[in-house]
Amino acid sequence: MEQPAEYKLVCGSQLMDKSVIHDYVSRSYWAEGIPRAVMDKAIDNALCFGVFKADEQVAFARLITDGATFAYLADVFVLEEHRGKGLSKLMMDKIISHPELQGLRRMMLATRDAHGLYLKYGFTPLVAPDTFMQLWQPNVYG
Repeated sequence: MEQPAEYKLVCGSQLMDKSVIHDYVSRSYWAEGIPRAVMDKAIDNALCFGVFKADEQVAFARLITDGATFAYLADVFVLEEHRGKGLSKLMMDKIISHPELQGLRRMMLATRDAHGLYLKYGFTPLVAPDTFMQLWQPNVYG
């Protein structure tokens, strides 16, 4: 996908606007109430992608990865007023082609409402969901 002229995609946790990210993610269905310090640590320890319009961060995604076999895609969002411009596809194109993410055996994500986007990039429902387990602590933030 061609990058819209007024937007710039960047990669690197040090380039992200942690205030914008925390504001959005702390109100999300997947991490409501996440403390700022926890979100900052998550950003610092991940491979991060952001889309900016001028100096304003308008989209974000992060991958938790060992860089060799596995990655988990998390905290993907585009601010409401910038949706419909292909920014999620722009980020996904960059993520899927990023050199540090080549050759991974598995990349996972969880979504409630964006299945259509991720299907376009080869994601599918779990083949054997009964083989996956989780330690779920939904009230860890408060």
